[in-house]
Order: sequence, then structure tokens, then C-alpha cells
Amino acid sequence: MEVHAPQTTNHAASKLVPLLLDWFAANARDLPWRRTRDPYAIWVSEIMLQQTQVKTVIPYWERWMSELPTIEALATASASKIHKMWEGLGYYTRVRNLQRAAQQIVWQHVGKFPKKFEDILALPGIGRYTAGAVSSIAFNQPRPIVDGNVIRVISRVFGITTDPREKKTNAQLWVLAEDLVLHAARTARHASPCSHLNQSLMELGALVCTPRSPKCDVCPINKLCVSQKEGLQEQIPNLSKREAATARRFIAFVVQRDGKYLVRQRPASVVNAHLWEFPNIEATTARQKSAAPFEVFSAKPLCTIKHSITRYRITLEAWRAKLDEASSKNSGRWLNLSQLRKLAFASAHKKVLAHL
Repeated sequence: MEVHAPQTTNHAASKLVPLLLDWFAANARDLPWRRTRDPYAIWVSEIMLQQTQVKTVIPYWERWMSELPTIEALATASASKIHKMWEGLGYYTRVRNLQRAAQQIVWQHVGKFPKKFEDILALPGIGRYTAGAVSSIAFNQPRPIVDGNVIRVISRVFGITTDPREKKTNAQLWVLAEDLVLHAARTARHASPCSHLNQSLMELGALVCTPRSPKCDVCPINKLCVSQKEGLQEQIPNLSKREAATARRFIAFVVQRDGKYLVRQRPASVVNAHLWEFPNIEATTARQKSAAPFEVFSAKPLCTIKHSITRYRITLEAWRAKLDEASSKNSGRWLNLSQLRKLAFASAHKKVLAHL
């Protein structure tokens, strides 16, 4: 069942909004970025939370706000510092866009985070969702947000059975989310109703209306939920199947000389740009363990790391090797362990470093 009629939406909003706000007031997690209205701090949390779990983000956010407490501090920080502070969070384009946006704020807004939605949206790395989140949470503006949690809640409540990734359905979800936050702005007596309404949708999706086995018995809006009434919780949202994962295998060469190890920095145009790594190749055969100018001399790998990047399932084998001294193609740097630990490494290679 799809909902199109405005009167149906308005009627539903009048029932949903107070229930959501009351539930959030009683059940919201005590997260550190919820203790502030600083738009910079909220913005950083939203960028960190993209593709990353809350429990992982908390210590990163706390360290970040301690080391880079202001927009100006971020704008002027060295590239090596911001990459090291982001090390392990992945999707490093996010941190480079954070700094670019901070620099733009310094240039165009005298270092003060902009309040206008359009100005926020114009910043590098900020899309409609993040702009809406900062606008509503920091400034209590009636701007909608639609992320994975909100998609799940709204799709189930209104019984939307079409794929939320489809353009028409996605637009419908944004309309419904906007109706809810506008209704909160007009009618709610709670403090910061727009902020809390949007956060209630995200929080409900994270804690109750989960992807599998949702806790419908404790849901504050279960009596209004079409999916719960019709037993469609496991079928909604109707997400299309993602492309099958592709397996890839890499060989890393751990080369030591005079107490130092050979490492290199990834170029700007590739995944994990600017991060450091041990020299490596993609293995094209099951047995490939050597590549000029490296020669493996160990009987078994130092370690084997399995991880994922987007749709790729990657196995990285790290082997101790020696370098052909006659070769001139050993681009990289020779650094000791103390120096290596100050660099920002790609996640899998950081695990290799931990074995040394």
C-alpha cells in the first residue's frame, strides 16, 4: 500500500508525532554529540556515522573534538593529522571533504557554521540528508532527513512495498519525512521538536525497528503501523538485491633493512588515497608470492587479513621478503616502527603493522 493523499499523511502525522517525541524523550541514548547544540560538533558526528556504527564512532568523535575543537582548527590541520585521526573509520574521502568544507566555512562564512540550509548543502561532502540533520538537530529547523533507519521506519509504518531506492519511492519517503517534521514544528510542545522528531525516527530504526526481527511489541507506534498489522515487517522495506561480492587477493611484502621497513603512500586518485601501506600486488594466480623487485623468503605468511571495501571481499597475505638491491624501483620510504606508528595506514596494513 502506498500513501499519496495529503490528508492521509496529515492525519497520520497528528498521531505519530506526539508518540515519537514522547518515546524519544524517555528512551534516547546518551550520546556525546547529543549533549551539545554546536553545529560543528553535530556535523562531525553525522559524517563519522555514515556507514559506521555508533559504538565505533564515539571514541573517534571524542578524540576529534579534543584535538580539533573548532572549525578553524580543522581548516588549518595538516593532512597527515586528519588522516591519522580518521585511521580505522574508512571511507577517507569523508575526512578530506570535512577539511575542505571547514576551509570553505572560514573563507565564505568567517569561520562560523552557516545556518541557512542552502549554504550548508553547498559545502563539500554534504548532501540533502546531512544538511537536513545539521539544520534540524543544531538549529531546530523543520528540515526532513531520510537515512537507512528512517527509510525502514517510514516504509513499515505506511506500508510502502516498492523499492525505496527507486526514484519515485525515495521522493515519496522524503515527502512523508517532511510532513512529520513540519507537523512537529507546528504543533509540538516539546523543546526542539524538529531536532527530536528527526532523531526519534533514527533512534527508533536503530533500537526497535531493526532490519531483522524488529521489536514490534515495544514499539511506541505499533498500533499505527501498516506492516505490523499486515505481518509485512520482514518484507518491508523492499530493497533490491545488491550486486554479488567479488573476491580479490593481494600479497603484501614486508621488507626490513637495518631496523627499518619499506612503506609507501597511496596516490591521490585511488581508494584509501594518501594512506600508507606495505608494498603489495594483486595476486593473479593462487600461488603468486613474488614480484620484481621482491623475493619472499619466509615459509608461511606473517599474517592473513580479510576485509571488505564496497562490494569486494579482500584477502591480504603479508609475507616477509627481501629487496633486490640492484633494483632502482623501490619507491617508498624506510622507517622504523616508531615512525610507522605515527602514520595513517590503510586498515588492513595497520593490522599487518601490529604483527611486527
